[in-house]
Amino acid sequence: MLKYTLGRILRGLFSVFMVTTLTYMLVYTLIPRHMVFNNDANYNKIASVPDKRTDYENTIYDKMGYIEYLNTRELIVKADKSGFEASSELTDENKTSLEKWAKKAGSGWTIKQMPKSKAYYAVREIPLYERVGRFYGQMIQIDNIWHVQDKSNPDLKRGYSMNTKGGFALIGSGTKYKYQIYTDKHFPYIHQNIVHLYLGQSFPSYDGQEVLKVIEQGQGEAVLSQVNFPEGKMLSSANIHTAQYRSPSKTDTPTKAKFGSDPYSLTENNYADPSMLATSFLIGTLALIITYGLGIPLSILFARKKGTWIDGLGNAFIILSIALPSLAFVYFLQFIGGSIGLPTLFPDLGAQNPLSYVLPVFILSAISIGGTIQWIRRFMIDQSLSDYVRFARAKGLTEREISNGHIMKNAMIPIVQGIPASIIASIGGATITETIFNVPGMGKLLPAAILSHNNAMVVGLTFIFTLTAVIALIVGDLLMTVIDPRINLTVKKRGEK
Repeated sequence: MLKYTLGRILRGLFSVFMVTTLTYMLVYTLIPRHMVFNNDANYNKIASVPDKRTDYENTIYDKMGYIEYLNTRELIVKADKSGFEASSELTDENKTSLEKWAKKAGSGWTIKQMPKSKAYYAVREIPLYERVGRFYGQMIQIDNIWHVQDKSNPDLKRGYSMNTKGGFALIGSGTKYKYQIYTDKHFPYIHQNIVHLYLGQSFPSYDGQEVLKVIEQGQGEAVLSQVNFPEGKMLSSANIHTAQYRSPSKTDTPTKAKFGSDPYSLTENNYADPSMLATSFLIGTLALIITYGLGIPLSILFARKKGTWIDGLGNAFIILSIALPSLAFVYFLQFIGGSIGLPTLFPDLGAQNPLSYVLPVFILSAISIGGTIQWIRRFMIDQSLSDYVRFARAKGLTEREISNGHIMKNAMIPIVQGIPASIIASIGGATITETIFNVPGMGKLLPAAILSHNNAMVVGLTFIFTLTAVIALIVGDLLMTVIDPRINLTVKKRGEK
């Protein structure tokens, strides 16, 4: 079992690597890079100013990993440090000096000039293989006491300490995050800031935030509460456990009033509504519970009553639910729900009101329940024609005993195997349902990222969906062995017992 599991994990990780790498290569080579500015409002404001446009384009390409970019000031500093006399003067001598620096720096650096002012700047086109290497190289980030390198704060202490006030916490100094490990009243109750997964920065949507932060952070309005700052309790929306290092030289007066001499003053907010991930997961999981909660007993009933009018009604329902276009089905049920007073748009009552989830959950389960009943019913009917069922009938067992004690036991194997995949798939959200009800979940995230040419988001979501799919398959296989111990996942060689 252990050998099989490790083998599946390694093959799964290789699959994740291949899918993500292929997606990265396709996104960053086939799609023209200038298309990232199509929906960028800031770019449209400066598009008529040649120098600002050029600087903005190169800055964004640098952040996205296409190029390395040095503006005029940065270029002069780099050249001077390397021993080449450089300035902002537009002279042949200065240009020659900068070109000599570029030649010595190597790696493809070239000196260019702004279209209007003719000021010098430098760019280096990053090869695709290097970009892919950087993506994986910075994917797993481990915090440590040497992370902060602030020349303006040379006396910064480095090390770890324990804090039990308000809950256990491992406090770091010199680390990026102050709270390395901490406990609170929110699931999963024990949290950590030591290991982080970095999948790039979102652009042009979501203001350059990290991809995972877009998915994981709360939404809606910031929530005010009494927060224990180093200088005492104050009413704030700050999540103190997210405190990151900020140079004291860049800390403003209001922040110093809260944190005093503590340099860990950069915090995120607490929000009223759950994250995109939590919203889609909640709706998908509730819909899945309803689907299986109704689908399994109805499948058993239709399979037992095969050939009767009850089975006929079941088949009619299955055909109707599968044949109807999903879009029409959703709009029809939305109209019915609205006519009895349920909110037809998620934001009408907001994420804090349970009624907002009723129609999205019910419709999502209604769309999938027909297919679920169909394959479970078909499997149970196939099992009822097996030899072991005939033997059970010959022993005098009733149809109920045969169904509950034998057929259902075997039918649970594929059902249980598919449950983890269904649960994990719910984090991807339901695109049609979330779009129609305007649910702030993950269902619209990937299509929106594609349309806005948000390359980092596309690659990041591909990685997340592929990784979770692999995990679901492995967990499903392991659950099969729990349901039926006779299943052995270990591959035996011929002749072995």
